[in-house]
Amino acid sequence: MVGFFQMLRKKKELIPLIGFMAFAATGATSAALYFLFTKPDVILNKTKNPEPWERLDPSKPQKLITINQQWKPVEELEYVKSLTK
Repeated sequence: MVGFFQMLRKKKELIPLIGFMAFAATGATSAALYFLFTKPDVILNKTKNPEPWERLDPSKPQKLITINQQWKPVEELEYVKSLTK
């Protein structure tokens, strides 16, 4: 650890690079945790929920930004889903 700070004292041009990399790593980690804990279609254990898309509410938008989306159920698809259950 001491050698790392000595290197930074000698090569000051690496400080912004290390700062940007730390910022990017923090952003990627926080985005992954956000999607893992807030999105119902992201799963870790597939044995408990093999078809996570079945529990999604189609009237609730899943995208980050949704503009003028209207959802209407398809009768044929609902009929096929009722037959397969």
